[in-house]
Amino acid sequence: MSNEGTTIYYNPKCSKCRITLELLKENGIEPGVVEYLTNTPTKSELKDIIQMLGISAFDLLRKKESVYKTSGLNENSTEEEILTALTTNPILIERPIVIHNGKAKIGRPPEKILEIL
Repeated sequence: MSNEGTTIYYNPKCSKCRITLELLKENGIEPGVVEYLTNTPTKSELKDIIQMLGISAFDLLRKKESVYKTSGLNENSTEEEILTALTTNPILIERPIVIHNGKAKIGRPPEKILEIL
């Protein structure tokens, strides 16, 4: 994490990610940027993120991705199955995720992250 205590899990090809990063900068925050497709969080890191978000592992899945549709995952999948899928296919991780001072939000819409700043 940066000295601001802020991190963004980011995909440069994602417009919501780019808007969210710009929103952070407009609010005077220069976050640590984790390009999660090439620097995939571990299962342990994902568990921490899920806990900070206050959601289930299933809720962190991008269900419109073709990988999801062929994965066999569903709401009855175990957390371990979902975490394995997220670390094996990080494109399945919902984005962008902003962590700020121990709190986390998914930037969908990007303005949601303002709730934790």
